[in-house]
Amino acid sequence: MTHALDIHGPRAILHVDMDAFYASVEVLDNPSLRGKPVIVGGTPEGRGVVSAASYEARKFGVHSAMSAARAVKLCPDGVFLRGRMDRYVEISRQIGAIFHDFTPLVEPLSIDEAFLDVSGCRRLFGSAATIGRRIQERIKTEIGLQASVGVAANKFLAKLASDLEKPAGFVVIPEQGTRELLAELPIGRLWGVGKVSRQRMHRLGVRTVGDFLAIPEALAVQQFGDHARQLRRLAQGLDNRPVVPVHEAKSIGNEVTFHEDIADAAHLQEVLDQLSDKVARRLRSHGFHTRTITLKARYSDFSTFTRSGTFATATDSSMEIRDMARHLLHQRLGRRGRALRLIGVTAGNLQHPAEEQAELFPDPERERDRELDKLLDQVHDRFGGKLSRGLHGPQRGLPDRLTDREPE
Repeated sequence: MTHALDIHGPRAILHVDMDAFYASVEVLDNPSLRGKPVIVGGTPEGRGVVSAASYEARKFGVHSAMSAARAVKLCPDGVFLRGRMDRYVEISRQIGAIFHDFTPLVEPLSIDEAFLDVSGCRRLFGSAATIGRRIQERIKTEIGLQASVGVAANKFLAKLASDLEKPAGFVVIPEQGTRELLAELPIGRLWGVGKVSRQRMHRLGVRTVGDFLAIPEALAVQQFGDHARQLRRLAQGLDNRPVVPVHEAKSIGNEVTFHEDIADAAHLQEVLDQLSDKVARRLRSHGFHTRTITLKARYSDFSTFTRSGTFATATDSSMEIRDMARHLLHQRLGRRGRALRLIGVTAGNLQHPAEEQAELFPDPERERDRELDKLLDQVHDRFGGKLSRGLHGPQRGLPDRLTDREPE
């Protein structure tokens, strides 16, 4: 994985991941914090949840999704900051502008990381490794932040590469020798292998990617379902997913079509809550607030209705979006309990927090909701959707009963 290596095949993908993004932005704006353990999220009194930690703070064991109370015990001299999402969004846009100087094929994963497909611009800007280096250097010189860059022939390998030598890492995984490299890595490096799956694999004696490939595919499918087939493809370094550009959104929504019409009000509300949470999480990941929520429903006779509600203040709160969606559903259905074939939630009238008037006296309850949303987002990112959904209440096998479609 020396820097002299490059990608010579038809596809060349970069994954750019900002190092300790929130904390690094705070240090950028306040150089006196340089070298200090900076902890974004929570308070020195131990209230709230850690959103990000500088590498100095991580040496004490502090990490995101940790309670501030625990962080204070581990790092009593840490510098605790509340966080400034509007500033992080502003910097994220500046970084995105650098990406688009090289390719229009940019797929943001979150506010601080993105995939870039540079396959078609190598004649103009040089090799994939050269482009990756130039982007990394421009982020450093023009913005003042460090990024780790992974270069590979597909998204899975590029993301894996960017994580191998953090911070300020630059790793190329060439086409040759990919399987040998992957075979030595811990099984948890595969996308889709979370804590629970990893523990189950360990009980089978599977600790590395090579161990996983060594067990018969039939056994893997028996133990882990059809998802095991995709894991085996990743374990061989195979991933044909395209980089999908995300343009400035006019709305963000999710809807589900039921395999069977649903009339049970409790079940419908459960599905509606799940959709609302997903929409809210997508808003936060893209740095948007919404003023308008639209409920869409389709009856068994295929007649469709929509109903909208507007917030007094733009929001990205899961709780506020859930409450609005519930209100719209109950307002429409009343006590009739008419069966639905489809239900959807869309957030419209989007705006960035930086465009909003600052609150002179922030509502303490809203602040608590924001801290909870941060925690749930971090839990979702770390452990997957099943656990984070479970924090909102019991689920009833929803993925087996619906198909999910995300509107454009």
